[in-house]
Amino acid sequence: MAVDEALLEAMPRWRRPVLRFYGWTEPAATFGYFQKYAEVAERTLLRPLVRRPTGGGIVPHDADWTYSLAFPAGHDWHQLAAVASYQRVHEWIQAAFARLAVATELAPGARHTAPGACFEGYETSDVLWRGRKIAGAAQRRNKLGLLIQGSVQPPPVNLARAEWERAMGKVAQERWRMEWRELSAEAEFNDQVEALVTGKYARAEYNQKR
Repeated sequence: MAVDEALLEAMPRWRRPVLRFYGWTEPAATFGYFQKYAEVAERTLLRPLVRRPTGGGIVPHDADWTYSLAFPAGHDWHQLAAVASYQRVHEWIQAAFARLAVATELAPGARHTAPGACFEGYETSDVLWRGRKIAGAAQRRNKLGLLIQGSVQPPPVNLARAEWERAMGKVAQERWRMEWRELSAEAEFNDQVEALVTGKYARAEYNQKR
């Protein structure tokens, strides 16, 4: 979570989009910035619980493929309405799965079964596989740029995460002519991440502040 927030804060310096894929060393759950900790703690047994810098509901991170996207202010994605950027990122994910012969669809409407839980039911434009939600996202848009945090709960098919990540890159190259470069973060960025970890995301008083 600290790295993702630092990516957003770095957008005025870097002025280019960043796509980050990452995983988890142990089962955990993140929850939306505006959710109440006590309610979250009652709804999932996963620990630790970490408050995200974006909105949304509870996301389990026990077997998912996690990613984040950051765009600088003024970028086309930053200028989109929230519903439009939400749909676009899921069209991207859908196209990546299609390249791998996995058929999915975007939810035409919302179906809520457990309020506050991201993968119980679905929202409009979530990615569905055989009627089940497999991809959702949350956003934070401000004067610095746009941060999208997303989770893919992979369908039970013979598909490696690395294949999906490569497909995501290929789709972006074809649709938006993106040329991918490995990110080499400067010391200022790493220092900011460490400060966010120690001063915010690793602190119980922050995660439990509501």
